[in-house]
Amino acid sequence: MNKKSLNPALNIAITVYPHLLITSLTLPIEMLRAGEAYAKGHLNQADFRPLSINLIAKNNEPIQNRTGLAIVPDCTTANAPYNDLIIVPGIWRNPRPVVRTNKKIVEWLQESFETGSHIIGVGTGNCLVAEAGLLDGHPATTHWHYAKQFSLDYPLVSLKPDFFITQSERMYTVASLNALADVIVHIISQYYGKAAAQHVERNFSHEVRKPYEDQRYLEGAVDRHPDELIAQIQFWLKTNLASELNLQEVAAQFSLSYRTFTRRFKLATNQSPIEYWQQLRVEGAKELLASSNLTIQEVALEVGYNDQGHLTRVFKKVLSQTPSEYRKVVRKKLFG
Repeated sequence: MNKKSLNPALNIAITVYPHLLITSLTLPIEMLRAGEAYAKGHLNQADFRPLSINLIAKNNEPIQNRTGLAIVPDCTTANAPYNDLIIVPGIWRNPRPVVRTNKKIVEWLQESFETGSHIIGVGTGNCLVAEAGLLDGHPATTHWHYAKQFSLDYPLVSLKPDFFITQSERMYTVASLNALADVIVHIISQYYGKAAAQHVERNFSHEVRKPYEDQRYLEGAVDRHPDELIAQIQFWLKTNLASELNLQEVAAQFSLSYRTFTRRFKLATNQSPIEYWQQLRVEGAKELLASSNLTIQEVALEVGYNDQGHLTRVFKKVLSQTPSEYRKVVRKKLFG
């Protein structure tokens, strides 16, 4: 059913300049459009917002790149509209000349962030974001090959080279295209809901993804919490997926009442113990379905479910597909 939106568009800008990594331009566009198409067919008119995606450059001149394709800007930094989200693509090789010759983009990024835009910086494209001063005092990442030079050029940035994703308020940085895909799935879930995000994930990157929340370095995050006992319990849960103990018995094993355990766990992780353990088991099952020849029943037992039916019910609730359907998609992408 074709639905006409009653809501204003979500404005998304992608900065463009010479030597950009064109995949970091095309990948988010294709994923976002896929999410939009799914949402258009599944959301109510009152909830659906179309996308308006524009390429922003310092001037209107077509931009040549390594692929030989000319990129034609839609707007300049002087006449660009307000944008809900700005994506700053990666840069081939040395980013310094691009930063030096695109001061207008640097200034525009600073102004846009101050007016409320979210920003995703990709790989060495984060040099433009750092040049704008937006990462000073905040965590960030970049392409591993440029990490040392990035630290020298931007010493006020708290570089996290061991993380592929960082989030600081409305600022995201990613170190790779795979990490960019993870953040775009996360963005789609915020714009259009979990079902749309799962649809895009299945079609673009299902076989290698971990949940966005499990990969990021989140500034001030509760998942890096100071409750050492809860951290010990989290480790125990991760390494004992097949345990027959219930959560009440796990709490008792660590000398906690179940009420105190659930309260402290929620305070430390922002999740209930039940949600957390189910998430671990689903992720464990996904790994086994992708990488082993175990039957569905055997996978269920390996991750702590007493039968195949229980695992199937959880999968359909969390992923909107059965374990068999998930394995078919994953195996097709991994080995097809």
